[in-house]
Amino acid sequence: MPDTNYPKEFLRLLKLRLPEMLSTVQRLVLAESPSREKTPADRCCDILVAEWRKRGATVQRIAQKHRGDQLRVTWWLEKSRPAGQFLVLGHYDTVYSSGALAKMPFRVSGGKAYGPGIFDMKAGLTQALFALETLQETKALLRRRLVFLWTSDEEIGSDASRKLIEIEARRSDAVFVLEPSLGPRGLIKTARKGVGEAELIVHGRASHAGLAPQEGINAIHELARQLLRIQEWNDLRRGVTVNADIIEGGTRVNVIAEQARAVLDLRALRVADMRRIERKLRALRPILPGARLEVRGGFNRAPLERKFSGALFAKAKSLAAQMGLSLGECTAGGGSDGNLTAAVGVPTLDGLGAVGDGAHSSHEYVLVRTMPERAALLAALLAET
Repeated sequence: MPDTNYPKEFLRLLKLRLPEMLSTVQRLVLAESPSREKTPADRCCDILVAEWRKRGATVQRIAQKHRGDQLRVTWWLEKSRPAGQFLVLGHYDTVYSSGALAKMPFRVSGGKAYGPGIFDMKAGLTQALFALETLQETKALLRRRLVFLWTSDEEIGSDASRKLIEIEARRSDAVFVLEPSLGPRGLIKTARKGVGEAELIVHGRASHAGLAPQEGINAIHELARQLLRIQEWNDLRRGVTVNADIIEGGTRVNVIAEQARAVLDLRALRVADMRRIERKLRALRPILPGARLEVRGGFNRAPLERKFSGALFAKAKSLAAQMGLSLGECTAGGGSDGNLTAAVGVPTLDGLGAVGDGAHSSHEYVLVRTMPERAALLAALLAET
């Protein structure tokens, strides 16, 4: 079969497999996998291990002490040495605690499948399984080794998996991230904001608010002045936001506040803006005489700039068109592990996972009919990029 016919054939075959895809995603959803609960997360990992081994892939389970185990799956059937590798990246942990199924059980209604973590991102993991199966069935000629990396702590910052992700990304020619798409049209995420958290701590001096107010340095007053200054850094046109989302300070009403703090949410679309915000944070100086400032934290994920995804998106759009599908793109305000792979300079395409809505909510769902389409798109990208 000529290469140009692969995308359409992938879609035809995967549409036939939709009942099996739905059964597989149901098993994964019923295996609750909270980020901070190792035992149930490992049970979900057990299912993934079995599914990949059933398809003849090489499975490496990387033990974790406090989180679910990480999973590295490789596939390369040819006898010759591959010309490189592609990384397919995802996570199987969810934001839901054990027992969430009692209030939001798996169900299918009106063409939608519901359940905790189905959209973010167990449907995406299912689509990857069937994408590989279709590549095997069609005997598609792959030029690169395929590596599927499923992590267990993305929803809580990827602390345990970050180094592994970066190492694997540096070995790869491209990274395909199975985070959910955006909106009912299934928009691919070609850019993501860099994300961070900073803490601004103000040290003042306590004093009696009635007897000796002049002897105190009010940390809350200083913090308020600093936040007015920081507010001016926001630039929605450029995608820069700095928001004070937590404020604490003082001890009681008749004591000049000795200490106050604010926790800041940091977002930027460009690496240059990210660095500028961090420089400005470090350059803050007290306004009230005698006050002292302390700044902790900063950006922990650099932006995924479109220059790292543009060529891959053009390829994906072309392949989708061959299947009779329209593919659009968007910029996402939140970060993902795709930010980490782009930060080490590797072309990265994000949002290739499920089409649906309601991530992290009680009505999380996927559009069932789109699962074969997204699996076919992933298979086509792996075969023809």
